Amino acid sequence: MDVVLASASPRRLALLEQVGVAAQVCPADFEEEAGQAAVAREVALHNAVGKCRAVVAAKGDAVPVIAADTIVVVDEAILGKPRDAEEAAAMLARLSGRKHEVLTAVAVACAGKEIARVCATEVFFRELTKAEIAAYVAMGEPLDKAGAYGIQGKGALLVEKIEGCYNNVVGLPLTMLDSMLKEIGVNMTA
Repeated sequence: MDVVLASASPRRLALLEQVGVAAQVCPADFEEEAGQAAVAREVALHNAVGKCRAVVAAKGDAVPVIAADTIVVVDEAILGKPRDAEEAAAMLARLSGRKHEVLTAVAVACAGKEIARVCATEVFFRELTKAEIAAYVAMGEPLDKAGAYGIQGKGALLVEKIEGCYNNVVGLPLTMLDSMLKEIGVNMTA
């Protein structure tokens, strides 16, 4: 199956490839909105739908277009990608020993049909020392990830457990995506 992925995320591309989906990468020309945690789902949906529509406008929707937006929410605040190492360390200290929520909004469009949904996963961090945070930040891994960690990389060592979809935390909830595509008449597993 071929799709257009409205994202430059190597993690989302790898997840699609993992299930045998060939994706043409076409990052959306869309200005993402930031927001407050009280409206986190709406912010994520707005961003995913906006990215999807931008790519449909540029490339059409003869093949499925998939867009997503992942955000981390803790203490009623949205944690996006850190601006620098200092902000990454502050985010990780805030998440240490606590539960937070990862929301990924997914929008799909094909042949004039469009669907958007949000998947939520609870992630529990173990207690982190200042030295552990500094060492992880020094690796550079946290700098391009919402919440300043990547569960699919060395950030897995920070996570005690999750409740919900693992792939959602990576950036693309595959089971939900498969269900959404089927609703618009596209079978990802065929």
